[in-house]
Amino acid sequence: MTVFADYNDASCLIYGIGNIGRQDDGLGWAFLDWLEAEQLCAEAELNWHYQLQLEDADLISDKKRVLFVDASKDPALDSFRIETVKPEMDSSFTSHALSISSVMAVCQTCFGLVPEVHLLTIRGFEWALQQGLSPKAQKNLEATTDWFQSQLSLRHCAHA
Repeated sequence: MTVFADYNDASCLIYGIGNIGRQDDGLGWAFLDWLEAEQLCAEAELNWHYQLQLEDADLISDKKRVLFVDASKDPALDSFRIETVKPEMDSSFTSHALSISSVMAVCQTCFGLVPEVHLLTIRGFEWALQQGLSPKAQKNLEATTDWFQSQLSLRHCAHA
């Protein structure tokens, strides 16, 4: 799958969800920080946010592709996973936090369209009120960035 290689133009948004003040909950932001430091996907819009809101339906409405990046507590997840997300209003809807599929459903309802959306989840382990990733989460972030870099290299070779 070369999904990541398709996220390097102005019609794309890479959206990091998290909170660096809660250890591994900062994985989404750490991934965006890495992209920015490495100057990868430089044409894409990068956004760091704590949680999804209704306004994010407007934010994604003019994008071709959106990649959401978030931490996961899922013990079945080895290090990271990428999946396609479809619009669906679900029970996560509250006045201050939404699921990705709900944001997409609101976008579809309000704007009559929805971008192609993927979710990159990176396995975290520690969630205390302190800054800094746990060693295990840092290792998973490195596995994710290594894989991402290899996908970009494959894409570059295919177009050379």
